[in-house]
Amino acid sequence: METKMFNILIIDDHPLIAQAYMLALNELKKSKEDIDFIIDICHNCTDGYETIKETVSNKKSIDLVFLDISLPPTKDGKILSGEDLGIKFRELLPETKIIVSTTYSDNYRIHNIIKSVNPEGFLIKNDLDPDELIKAIEAVLDGKLYFTESVLEVLRNNVSSDHMLDSMDRRILYELSIGTKMKDIPNVLPLSIAGIEKRKRNLKVIFNIKKNSDKDLIQLAKKKGFI
Repeated sequence: METKMFNILIIDDHPLIAQAYMLALNELKKSKEDIDFIIDICHNCTDGYETIKETVSNKKSIDLVFLDISLPPTKDGKILSGEDLGIKFRELLPETKIIVSTTYSDNYRIHNIIKSVNPEGFLIKNDLDPDELIKAIEAVLDGKLYFTESVLEVLRNNVSSDHMLDSMDRRILYELSIGTKMKDIPNVLPLSIAGIEKRKRNLKVIFNIKKNSDKDLIQLAKKKGFI
């Protein structure tokens, strides 16, 4: 019997979560003798992006990536989270199947990730148990979609919006969160002060913030997992 080998990449900054994925993969391999896995692990956006670029440069492939959303950003602040890495996968390695995992269960956050990354699997970590994780891996490798119950509930309720935070919105939030002054943001982002202010006003509408305070905007963006 010929064994099919899958290249798996785990990107998660929590070693116990990465270990849980590896255990699930091993259990799946035991139940299906015709498959095997080559597994690599990254713990932050920098290493994840480097792995993507090396894979493309070497003309290799990644069959499946487990992608945590809340990851340490790159030092230059250009890739802020797993969501940005997911967008890079879609751009540079479009054949890679993506299983997103996150602790964030906010409806708007889930909707934003689905629209920007379009993952084959979407797991809310609090919903997971070992058996469901194995089912998710098996389904996605078999070409199916797999969403945990919290995500399905969002889709059933048709939580949608014409507004979606793009990478520039999230970069603005990030710069504000690390204390970059408004007058200095055009030095790191290709936007004018007027353009930044317009985006900030739109963000406050999206997050339903009545006050004119950037502090309230940053606090809510952090709570919802955008920074």
